[in-house]
Amino acid sequence: MMSAWTELAVVRIKADAQRSADTHLIKLEIPALAGVDLYLKDESSHPTGSLKHRLARSLFLYALCNGQIHQGTTVIEASSGSTAVSEAYFARMIGVPFVAVMPRKTATAKIKQVEFYGGRCHFVDCPTQMHDAAAVLATECNGHFMDQFRFAERATDWRGNNNIAESIFRQMSLETHPLPAAIVMSAGTGGTTATLGRYIRYKGFNTTLVAVDPEHSVFYDVWETGDRSIEIKLGSRIEGIGRPRAEESFQPTVIDRMLRVPDGASVAAMLWLEQFTGRRAGASTGTNLWGMLTLAAEMHRRGEQGSLVTLICDGGERYPDSYYDEAWVAENIGDISGYQSQLSGMLGAE
Repeated sequence: MMSAWTELAVVRIKADAQRSADTHLIKLEIPALAGVDLYLKDESSHPTGSLKHRLARSLFLYALCNGQIHQGTTVIEASSGSTAVSEAYFARMIGVPFVAVMPRKTATAKIKQVEFYGGRCHFVDCPTQMHDAAAVLATECNGHFMDQFRFAERATDWRGNNNIAESIFRQMSLETHPLPAAIVMSAGTGGTTATLGRYIRYKGFNTTLVAVDPEHSVFYDVWETGDRSIEIKLGSRIEGIGRPRAEESFQPTVIDRMLRVPDGASVAAMLWLEQFTGRRAGASTGTNLWGMLTLAAEMHRRGEQGSLVTLICDGGERYPDSYYDEAWVAENIGDISGYQSQLSGMLGAE
């Protein structure tokens, strides 16, 4: 039986979902790709500004209903930023302490947002150190390690309950091509690709799930080889996606196709999105967008028509001193002009 405190915590989190409207589905009009309709689901419009708002809500409900969070329990998470921001929001909502374990190079705006919601940031030198450091902290303070990389794929109800997949297909229902030829998604925890892939199969939709992976990530290699033991010592330069090892939430068997996306291409696509739509998004959205535009160009060359969908993962206001800083990009990502030229070629621009 739930305690009165736990019951109230669950009600508060469910009420937050009840108050929230669905996120917008934005259509991109690109004349050079006529016949291929492109859509961006804008997850940056959640109260905490990213796709991770959905995940954080699910993780808190999962932990509360499993009896892992009680009154006064310190919640610990390993996160490069967006999940930490969203979890800090829900921790404040139910009145428990929160500590985010994150790399020192995490965007300053994300750190400030965690602190704004009352959370504390514990820094490590490299993304590969986050998980172990979070586990140690949880043991030391007798807290709960939320462990998004392990529990993301099981905390979300993939059959429906207004999850990201159900929302996309419902919003597409009146479009010219209501059943997407493909949905494109990058992987951080792997929870969103797991939800999308399972839902597509559960509903029997003829939609391909395409996962995109940045540099310094093992997801592509794990999917291609089936070897979950592959690890690397580098961390992804695209915040929020890519991992040095295949975390438990990554489910390669629900993914139909994967594409590697160079980090320079991710940043180039992110900057193009702002120029084309006036919307600023993070670099992980650029990864998604590059993958979707690649598929759209392939379909257009084959003379196929249809629709493609991907996600705006978070807003660009979190990255003024990194991905939107030309000097920072030159130093940390490199020359992106070649990818900008490729984009112009794909889109038929001069």
